[in-house]
Amino acid sequence: MLLLLLYFVLTKTLPRCKCDWICLNWHRQMAGKGGGILFRNAFHLYYDGFRSMVVGKTLWKIIFLKLFIMFAVLKVFFFPDFLATNFETDAERADHVLNNLTQKSIGG
Repeated sequence: MLLLLLYFVLTKTLPRCKCDWICLNWHRQMAGKGGGILFRNAFHLYYDGFRSMVVGKTLWKIIFLKLFIMFAVLKVFFFPDFLATNFETDAERADHVLNNLTQKSIGG
């Protein structure tokens, strides 16, 4: 870690973000294991991109809200549980599913 600090002092460059100290420490540990630079670059791509977003944060909130509405709210009202309402026991439900999966299609 001391060598990294010395490198920054000599080259007069500072880390790009707060996480650089963590990434540099992790990169130093992974250097002996033969990898890590690809992970570091991918991490910085997403970290810096999401950190610098202004409008994008609002858009992601809207996207997550729409997904919640589609999967949680609409499922309750528009997709009723067909098997639970039309069949009494698990055996009847299983027979219905098996028959629908194994019967030949009309067109084929």
